[in-house]
Amino acid sequence: MIEIDQVEKYVSDMAQWALDSLPSIIAAILILFIGLWVVKMINKLVHKFFERQDFDLALESFLQSFISLALKFLLFVLVITQLGVKSSSLVAIVGAAGLAVGLALQGSLANFAGGVLILIFKPFKVGDWISAQGVDGTVTDISIFNTKLITFGNQVAIIPNGQLSNNNIINYNAQDTRRDKITLGIGYGSNIKEARDILLEICKENEEILKDPAPVVYVDALADSSVNLSLRFWANNPDFWEAHFYVMEEAKNRFDAAGIEIPFPQRVIHNA
Repeated sequence: MIEIDQVEKYVSDMAQWALDSLPSIIAAILILFIGLWVVKMINKLVHKFFERQDFDLALESFLQSFISLALKFLLFVLVITQLGVKSSSLVAIVGAAGLAVGLALQGSLANFAGGVLILIFKPFKVGDWISAQGVDGTVTDISIFNTKLITFGNQVAIIPNGQLSNNNIINYNAQDTRRDKITLGIGYGSNIKEARDILLEICKENEEILKDPAPVVYVDALADSSVNLSLRFWANNPDFWEAHFYVMEEAKNRFDAAGIEIPFPQRVIHNA
């Protein structure tokens, strides 16, 4: 009988607590939904503001992510306070939770710091084609914790900012122009001067290849079965790959027309 009385008292106390707390719970739910709507509206206004201003795209993305997280944290504090948690207790809870989360998420904090460093030193920006962490692609977004790339095959690569800020990065768009190096092998019986003249003529005729600095052709190596010629020329970044593929195809066609051999591995089988 004593146990039943205790259970009844416990249920009665819980019901009374729920009844007393119902206004606070309803108010907290209202604050949550209204607050989420307000945060969404503020994020839209911030986005429109950045669209009207001439800010760096990377900085825009980073600040929008940061503002969104900060507003949601403030909303969380308001909801918890409305439920009756005192501000002093909340500070203690947040402090303890922050320490625990900080220890558990050291990598995330490193990524956040890496994002800040990327924005400050700007090793790349949105729209640049970079090579980092074994991935090549165009930078589409720099957020608080990671950077997104679109690869040549149209895949999305997500790289943590901590790794980007502490490792090597090749930015192919950092300079307006880019130099190409194409190695072509010709047979030992072929005329080096004739092959050089053909390659330089191809570069002269192509408008996308810069004439200053002038293209050059060197004998790069005397290989086992070929004399390797190294063609080097400059092109503007937007024209680089089109010029590269044009030279490769045109060199093959003109070498064939001039009777210049391009050696390839062959296997000779003798009957015993």
